[in-house]
Amino acid sequence: MRRWPDWSGLVQVSQSHLYLPDTPAAGPRPALVVGHPGTGVKEQTSGLYAQQMADRGFVTLAFDAAYQGESGGVPRGLEDPAQRVEDFKAAVSSLVTRVEVDPDRIGVLGICASGGYSLAATAGDHRIKAVATVSTAEPARQFRYGADGTQAPAVFQALLDAAAQARTAAARDEDPGVMTMFPETAEQAGELGGRHGVEGWEYYCGERGYHERSAKFLAWKSIDMMASSDVFHPVPLIGPRPMLQILGEHAVTAWMALEAHRRATGPAQIHWIKGASHVDLYDKQEYVGPAVDKLADYFATHLGAAA
Repeated sequence: MRRWPDWSGLVQVSQSHLYLPDTPAAGPRPALVVGHPGTGVKEQTSGLYAQQMADRGFVTLAFDAAYQGESGGVPRGLEDPAQRVEDFKAAVSSLVTRVEVDPDRIGVLGICASGGYSLAATAGDHRIKAVATVSTAEPARQFRYGADGTQAPAVFQALLDAAAQARTAAARDEDPGVMTMFPETAEQAGELGGRHGVEGWEYYCGERGYHERSAKFLAWKSIDMMASSDVFHPVPLIGPRPMLQILGEHAVTAWMALEAHRRATGPAQIHWIKGASHVDLYDKQEYVGPAVDKLADYFATHLGAAA
């Protein structure tokens, strides 16, 4: 399988990796845009899924969101929900220009935060024929209510106070600082976020998934942008196109995916991976493998055979 950078058509001079199957094809293939988790980069989870879906015969494009990874845009670490949705649409625009791709057989795959964004992108872009997510999360909900949905409202109000102070600092040409997403140790992560927090720390900060371009912080203005965001709102517009969400059996974030599922108006599936947590589905092959099996069957059904 070949892989090379490709950034034509992506917003903010975005950087991406295109994956092509090794096997020859009689004509253009179905293709997938693959989006990364929040604070992630294309060399991590999204690249893993893109590679394994290419092994199944799909052309896949894993990209860095604007303001993150190798992509352009300042401030660095900005998580702008509207921009993140546009990133998916721009990635589709990049794929439709490629001779290897059948422009009528394009799907999207969003992982974690990109799961929420991919649903909104699909709702508004009829070039996308099918959408799937893994470990669906919706960043605005997660910041407002916590990963498990039980966070006290005062926590987000305090974050909004900090975001307001950062905007004022920037207006005065002072350093607004950034919101650090992870503490210094796994133990501290556990105190703040339980087992889910530990797993996130192990992936992003430990040897398991560390990448130097994964910033592990957010620009403070991301927080007040999320205050008015709801990327699940347009989910009813996805129908009659299909929607699949793959979730770990032990994912504390699953309540968000279930909410999105209830809003679906077309064919919608929830597929549970036994024994897996939210972060397990980022990279542990005993869980990624079954997820990829389901994704390959799903996209072959709705986009046509990949080989």
